[in-house]
Amino acid sequence: MKIFITRLIPDKGINLLKEKGYEVVVSPHDRVLTKNELIDVLQKDRYDAVLCLLTDKIDAEVLSAAGPQCKIFANYAVGFDNIDLKAVAEKGVMASNTPGVLTDSVAEHTFALLLAIAHRVAEADRFTRAGKYMGWEPMLFLGESVSGKTLGIMGLGRIGSRVAYHAKRGFDMRVLYYDVKQNGEFEKEFQAEFRANPDDIFKEADFISIHVPLLDSTRHMVNKERIHMMKKTGFLVNTSRGPVIDELALVDALKNGVIAGAALDVFEHEPELASGLRELENVILTPHIASATEGARQAMSETAALNIIEALEGRTPPNLVKI
Repeated sequence: MKIFITRLIPDKGINLLKEKGYEVVVSPHDRVLTKNELIDVLQKDRYDAVLCLLTDKIDAEVLSAAGPQCKIFANYAVGFDNIDLKAVAEKGVMASNTPGVLTDSVAEHTFALLLAIAHRVAEADRFTRAGKYMGWEPMLFLGESVSGKTLGIMGLGRIGSRVAYHAKRGFDMRVLYYDVKQNGEFEKEFQAEFRANPDDIFKEADFISIHVPLLDSTRHMVNKERIHMMKKTGFLVNTSRGPVIDELALVDALKNGVIAGAALDVFEHEPELASGLRELENVILTPHIASATEGARQAMSETAALNIIEALEGRTPPNLVKI
């Protein structure tokens, strides 16, 4: 069996595949392959599985290039919006993801961003590094407290639920949530309140944290209208997928004081940023690193490899994406 990995990943999964006796080929380019490059690689040799990244667009052309012997595209990510699931179904190929193993890391990063934007940590760091700090001042970098405030969670999956845990148990925040399904058990555990209309989250919350997958129904879910529903003192945090937010509308709102600030780990047109975003002081920007801990990334590598092993040995991968 022969496996192609589209970019170097942590070694735990690679070693698992090699221990099974598979031939593992890792792309020599430490960058995102273009679609034509990926097609060329898959046409030049025959692979039984492909371990791909969220930056790889797996569509009908790529699937065709892989040929009928390729049984699975194992995504090194919890999200799978980069994979054309309709084309996967038509080709009879399996697709898998890596849920669960990065929950804590992403939830922690979410809360790190929330605290940092509320307490103006990045602004203060830049100010101090620039040599502008001349001593303590009573009005210097006044931020907002987090404890006791209202957190609105958009999307109550594993990560959203874990963020709620930190919010309630660590900071005694009031938790509101929107999801396609109401969760009574969650409400009981965290005294959380369900909102069937996402507009209500934007109107009521002091902090809003985005945890929905990227679907047609969630693209630009956070649009100009909803941003303008937020409190002027409100903050927006996104560690899910960039296109969930209309980035130009957010830039305009941040420039004009419609909301107090935003913290983003993902962007609408990665790695590009919307015009004017990088110049704003009331926004924190991190380069899609919410899952970037040694433990989480190694676990993602292992999970992707295990999905491949199960598929190639004729069993159902534990994280098969249901189509």
